[in-house]
Amino acid sequence: MTEAGSALYIASFSDLRRTAMSDHHTYKKVEIVGSSTTTIEDAINNALAEASKSLDLMEWFEVTETRGHIENGKVAHFQVTLKVGFRITNS
Repeated sequence: MTEAGSALYIASFSDLRRTAMSDHHTYKKVEIVGSSTTTIEDAINNALAEASKSLDLMEWFEVTETRGHIENGKVAHFQVTLKVGFRITNS
């Protein structure tokens, strides 16, 4: 039983198999690098904005590396490497 006395539904294997077969996606991953003179967050957003111009159906990203460029003892650019996952059309 769940809260308020409602019955708990337990899916059978056949229910799960039907769901899995009709609700799946296939993804491809690409690696991109973004930069910004202001923040790491801006570097991420800049990279995703540029990638979205040529990649459709982007759904997730993972930051795999963070680094920066130094000039005169100060941060000149924040740089981030991202793995971007996008769904293959019709999957």
